[in-house]
Amino acid sequence: MLIDDVTIKIAAGHGGKGAVAFDKNKMAIGPAGGSGGNGGSIIFEGIPDIGGLRQFRFRKVVEAENGADGRGQYLDGHDGQNLTLKVPTGTVIHNLTTGAHTEITKNGGKVLIAQGGKGGKGNFLFRSPHDTSPTRFQPGLPGDAFDVRLELKLIASIGLVGLPNAGKSSLINELTAANSKVANYPFTTLEPSLGAYYELIIADIPGLIEGASGGKGLGIKFLRHIERTQTIFHLVSAESANVAKDYKIIRKELGEYNKELLEKSEHLFLTKSDVVDEKELKKKLTALKKLNKNAVAISIHDSDSIEAVKKILNKLKSAK
Repeated sequence: MLIDDVTIKIAAGHGGKGAVAFDKNKMAIGPAGGSGGNGGSIIFEGIPDIGGLRQFRFRKVVEAENGADGRGQYLDGHDGQNLTLKVPTGTVIHNLTTGAHTEITKNGGKVLIAQGGKGGKGNFLFRSPHDTSPTRFQPGLPGDAFDVRLELKLIASIGLVGLPNAGKSSLINELTAANSKVANYPFTTLEPSLGAYYELIIADIPGLIEGASGGKGLGIKFLRHIERTQTIFHLVSAESANVAKDYKIIRKELGEYNKELLEKSEHLFLTKSDVVDEKELKKKLTALKKLNKNAVAISIHDSDSIEAVKKILNKLKSAK
């Protein structure tokens, strides 16, 4: 199961307190209390694994190591170890405590979200000509602690959209090695699948239905994954009794979720062209061309039509 939205508590480490101590060496005098170590910070790093948020399904509190307290004989406490949390590239980190929002858009990209507390000074650092035996010290400062919501928005070049059973999974399987599930019933795809066509990443978005932007069916759970795609491949099944209506339903849902989605580059495909006769296919393709002049009919069983799709992908690839 894909985890793409989770809320956790994070806490950076506290700084260690400074020590009050005096030199124990024979004939030596003066303060010798070391300072506390700094607390560990919490860093998020992007990785190319869309299942990376699964680690937080049951892990709701994440804490970095505290800094160690200072000791006598000038020994400072060690710093707490920083904690790096690896999350899928495309994750938006919503800081629910401060209201800040941070996005991780590159594999290997790192962002510091919670700063560790600074260690306190030991009495050695409070010595002065006027106070040669200070007993002052500082406690360590607390580390940052926040409630954060981690929301994954896939970063893909192309997003496949359409009503259930429009042929999205079959197409991505034909073009890539995604191995997305295929069956003749609605909602075969219950989570996004990714495939790579050379350096182009293609996302198979689970089938939307009328009212999806308001939460019906799989609802808005997966609409967020279309936001970052550069190009939309809109698939309409030739098996539909009203292909124009199907196309308008999805466009309406995209627009109600985010109007910017309607401005993205779109290619319209009438899929499963092999299951209807030539006369019906022509009629349905004509209906779609009135809505998108670039509409084309394809079938995964027609190598020429798949080559036509690949030509589109090659143009997109060369334009990157």
